[in-house]
Amino acid sequence: MTKRKRRSSAPAEGRTGAALSDLGLDDRQQRVVVWSVSAVGVLAIALVLTLVVNAIGGGQSQPAGESGDVSGEGLPATFQSWPSLKELAPIADRKADTAPLTAQEVFGARTLTAGKVTLRRLASRLDQSCAGAVWGVDLADALAEAGCSQAVRGLYGTADGVYVAQYTMFNLADVTAADSLAKSLASLYRGAWVQPLESARAKFGTYSEGNAYVLGHYLGVTWIGRSDGAEPGEKDDFIMLGLAVREAEKAVFRRVVKVTGVPSDPAQPPGPADTAQPSEEPPSEPGSSPAVSPSATTTSAQSTLEP
Repeated sequence: MTKRKRRSSAPAEGRTGAALSDLGLDDRQQRVVVWSVSAVGVLAIALVLTLVVNAIGGGQSQPAGESGDVSGEGLPATFQSWPSLKELAPIADRKADTAPLTAQEVFGARTLTAGKVTLRRLASRLDQSCAGAVWGVDLADALAEAGCSQAVRGLYGTADGVYVAQYTMFNLADVTAADSLAKSLASLYRGAWVQPLESARAKFGTYSEGNAYVLGHYLGVTWIGRSDGAEPGEKDDFIMLGLAVREAEKAVFRRVVKVTGVPSDPAQPPGPADTAQPSEEPPSEPGSSPAVSPSATTTSAQSTLEP
C-alpha cells in the first residue's frame, strides 16, 4: 500500500517564505515573523468588533447596581418626550411655585381611570434626594444639574394584575432644566431609569414603555407595561393605560390655579374627575397618624404600601 504524499503548503505561504528568505531570515526568524503577523491580525479583528459593538450600543450609560439587583432589572423598550404646555407658563420657574410636593397631593387618588382602564394605587413614595429615586450615575448627575429637589413616585396596577404603571414627578429648577432633562433621557433611558416601587401585586417585566412630559418646572415620567412582560397585543390599550396614570398630573394644574388664581384647563384628553374619597387613608410615612398634615413631615423620604 503506497502512502499518499502529503500536500505541500499553499502557494501563498511558499511565496511568503521565499520573500522572507530573500530578506536574509533563517527558518526560526521566519516563524517568528509569521506568528507576529497572525497575532496582530487577531487583535485588529477584536478591536474592530469592539468598536462595532460600542457603536450599536450608542455609548449607553451603565447601571449603577450589579446584575440581579433591583437596580437595572427594568428598562423601557421605547421612550418619547413632550415639551411643556403654554397653560403651564405660570409655573415655569420654581421661584413662582415654592411649596414642596407631597405624596398626598400627587397620589391622593386611590384609583385613576381613563376609558376602560382603571388603576389602583399600590404604593407611593416621596424622596427629598432625587438620586435615591433612580439608578444610573449619569441620570443622577443629570438630575443634580437640573436642580432636582424632590422626586415623588406612585405605583398603580389593574385589579386583575395584568397591567402595571408608575408615575414619577421630579421637582426641578425651571422649565429649561426640565426640557433639558427630558431630552437627555432620550439616550439615558437605555442604561439608567427610575427605580420601581416594590409591590407583591405588580412589577415590570421584560417589555415596558416610558414617556416624559415637561410640566412647567416639573418633569413627569410615566412607565407602563404588562406585568408578565409581554409586548402589547391587539387587546392591550397602552394609550389609555398611559392616560390613566397621567391623571396624577392634575396636581400640577391645581398649582397653576393657586399661582394665578384663575381656573386652568388641564388641556388633556377628557377623563373622569379625581376619584379620591375624603374617607380614604392618604399616602403617608409608615407609622404616622393619617391626621397629620404631610407638610409637617420632615423626613427625607416618605413611602406607603397599600394593603
